[in-house]
Amino acid sequence: MAYKKITTEDILFFQSIKGLKAVHTDLEALTRCASDETEDLHYLPEVVIEPETVEAISVIMRYCNEQLIPVTPRGAGTGLSGGALPVMGGVVLDMKRFNKIIHLDKRNLQVTVEPGMITQELQDAVKAEGLFYPPDPASKGSCFIGGNVSENSGGPRAVKYGVVKDYVLNLEMVLPSGEVIWTGANVLKNATGYNLTQLVVGSEGTLGIITKIVLRLIPAVKHDLLMLVPFRKPQQACEAVNAIFRAGFTPSALEFMERDALEWSMRYTNATGVRLPDDIAAHLLIEVDGNDMDVLYKDMESISAIVQQFDIDEILFADSHEQKQMLWTLRRKVGEAVKSNSVYKEEDTVVPRAELPELLGIIKAIGKEYGFQSVCYGHAGDGNLHVNIVKGDMSDEDWNNKLTEGIRKLFKEVIRMGGTISGEHGIGLVQKGYMDIAFDNTQLYIMKSIKKIFDPNGILNPAKIFA
Repeated sequence: MAYKKITTEDILFFQSIKGLKAVHTDLEALTRCASDETEDLHYLPEVVIEPETVEAISVIMRYCNEQLIPVTPRGAGTGLSGGALPVMGGVVLDMKRFNKIIHLDKRNLQVTVEPGMITQELQDAVKAEGLFYPPDPASKGSCFIGGNVSENSGGPRAVKYGVVKDYVLNLEMVLPSGEVIWTGANVLKNATGYNLTQLVVGSEGTLGIITKIVLRLIPAVKHDLLMLVPFRKPQQACEAVNAIFRAGFTPSALEFMERDALEWSMRYTNATGVRLPDDIAAHLLIEVDGNDMDVLYKDMESISAIVQQFDIDEILFADSHEQKQMLWTLRRKVGEAVKSNSVYKEEDTVVPRAELPELLGIIKAIGKEYGFQSVCYGHAGDGNLHVNIVKGDMSDEDWNNKLTEGIRKLFKEVIRMGGTISGEHGIGLVQKGYMDIAFDNTQLYIMKSIKKIFDPNGILNPAKIFA
């Protein structure tokens, strides 16, 4: 696709549109929108536009569609697959002004929110009304709810409560043509035609610009208990995950951290509240929640008995709010801690839960074969393991060439086990070269055809998902 370079005439047109907060062409603004949290990638847009109204977005999209100007929607820039990178230049549509709750419907347990609202701020707002929005990605303190919808984000509590798709009822979106549509209805059941809402969830900003989101909520739970379990063998930590579920328990969170993950996070956050003996190789962070403390204590005792069948050290039970916060901070800061140590690539593998021990062994074997170190952590209760591949002493040549072969080999093993190559980070820019491992030509043709129907000129978030 030959996209048009933006001219002075285009800038003047954008500046004339009502409902825009700003049209930026200065280097500082362009640089701010040139990267996200994906590795060290950097692509300068030609202009950054901050709309404040749906009508303004409609005019922008209609104009860019006619002029063949690429448009990249941007949320908070916390993505890990390059989904918000303006690879083809053009316009970055910065959605940070769409940051309000439009309507909290307590009667029907629903909230209508704009996509630029920070996820944790949304959670806090509904919590104040006795309600709960469960999806909680690690970056919830800074990421936008619109980005979460675009990536179908999960987080630690997905194991009990599900991911974003399980809470989205309806979406307002602007198509590349400038048309504004709603994708569904504000109801819990809907068998009326194709499910456009769920098609858009996880589409990574390639089908339309989301401008309103209707989410279902649930009543807030009153209590939670948390423990950290140290294992001497990492595969046993993975085996314990399935043992807990097979015994009939569903924790509200069940997180896995290899030793390096926890150790680096402790150093990064200056935390001192966790013992880390030399023989400990991995940890499980296990949470249960509910409204009856007696039931929770019994569940935690039973889960403790299950993990004690494995080779573990002393279990740490968080006995205060501050200690719980400390443990959750350690878990949520692992990604940042790894990034601060070395150049890295993060893969987002997911397999059926019982296959986690095999997956961990395969990751280490492939790392030994191809000469890379890996730091693994993630949502073990979902079978979702984040694999941070650390450059360390690898040569630039091996990092840029040989590593790709190792990742392909890993992904093929993941597919063999019945898994897939991204659990919650999306495909975006950096994983699109591996889509042929997960899908055959027919499947890819169907997906590309859907993209073509929504965006026939290919202007919206180009160069993402498909090679």
